[in-house]
Amino acid sequence: MIIKKFQGKSEEEATNLAWQELGKNAVVMNVKEIRPKGMMKAFKRSLFEVTAALEEETEGINPKAMMSPIHMKESNTINMVANENIHVPMPVREETVPDRTSGLEEKIESLQSLLEKKLAPEEILRAPEEGMREDRQERDNTSESFRFLKLLYGTLLENEVNEKYVNQIMDEVEKVMRSGSSVDFILSNVYQKMILKLGQPKTIDLSGKKPKVIFFIGPTGVGKTTTLAKIASRLRVSQGKKVALMTADTYRIAAAEQLRTYANILDTSLTIVYSAEELNEAVGRVADYDVVLVDTAGFSHRNQEQRNEVKNLVDNLDESYEKEVYLVLSVTTKYRDLLEIADVYRENFDFRMIFTKLDETSCCGNVYNMKMYTGADLSYTTNGQNVPDDLEVFDTQKMVKLLLGGK
Repeated sequence: MIIKKFQGKSEEEATNLAWQELGKNAVVMNVKEIRPKGMMKAFKRSLFEVTAALEEETEGINPKAMMSPIHMKESNTINMVANENIHVPMPVREETVPDRTSGLEEKIESLQSLLEKKLAPEEILRAPEEGMREDRQERDNTSESFRFLKLLYGTLLENEVNEKYVNQIMDEVEKVMRSGSSVDFILSNVYQKMILKLGQPKTIDLSGKKPKVIFFIGPTGVGKTTTLAKIASRLRVSQGKKVALMTADTYRIAAAEQLRTYANILDTSLTIVYSAEELNEAVGRVADYDVVLVDTAGFSHRNQEQRNEVKNLVDNLDESYEKEVYLVLSVTTKYRDLLEIADVYRENFDFRMIFTKLDETSCCGNVYNMKMYTGADLSYTTNGQNVPDDLEVFDTQKMVKLLLGGK
């Protein structure tokens, strides 16, 4: 993984410099405003510093070897996550994660055996006194790292990150541990890896042909209609776009009435469609609009008939229109159910994910789990019922800090 910092007169300029050097696959890890200092600060402009990272394809590379000499010398680069005010909670009691740390114990035992071989008693006796002090210091640092790893493992599990994915993180951390890295560097490495795995959010892009048709799909009760209204309000009010609303949810009368209320507030049209043919006709009538937002019927992932109706609606949209599909999921849904839902929808749709009800839980591990399981892009999150306020573009840094025990 390559990590570099870039400075510019604006955040956009610094980000473009990062993309020019590292490519468009580079992920922005952090953005910091550098204010001028000294007597002449009133006459100087602030600079913006962007920290960007690029995951290299080659596995097993020592992270230190990928840093430039400047990064190796500057401790503030290595400790950049420690400066992010991430709060690490008190150690988890053994009984709070019963029988779930066995994988970590095996990793620790493996690393301890390597350490014992490296610091065999007969070798220590032959070493000079100064070397013995260095060995003791290294052993103390490694012991601290082991304790921190166990704490980190428990924290991720408590935040309901699936054990499979926690073990994957631990496997990658183990490579860093072998180099005798500090706790700060381990935390920084985990933070960076998780950000890269979650990726940058992909939101609605209206730069193409008009009108773009956006479908909102998902199970019942996750908040599709309210989420659609929040996005419609943001596009209509904040961005000044011409937005048309349509609903194919003819199973719930209240859904159409709820959407009609939002349409009246936004001073835009609402059309109820019963088939793919009616949808194409309705979209044709608003051909001069920027975007059409389509609410679909929520259904159980075990209901084959309703699933086919939604699939037919999406698949039979006229090919002359650009379309995007957003799967709306609740972060409070049980992980096992989310896996079944994802399997069903992946068979039928190429989607991005929206997570709702973040305000109703203190554990957001399902967001990370579903990203790892589906590979689908994350887009928006919602944290309340207020329209349009309780909607955010997915914040990768914020999510990783929460999963690592921050606030």
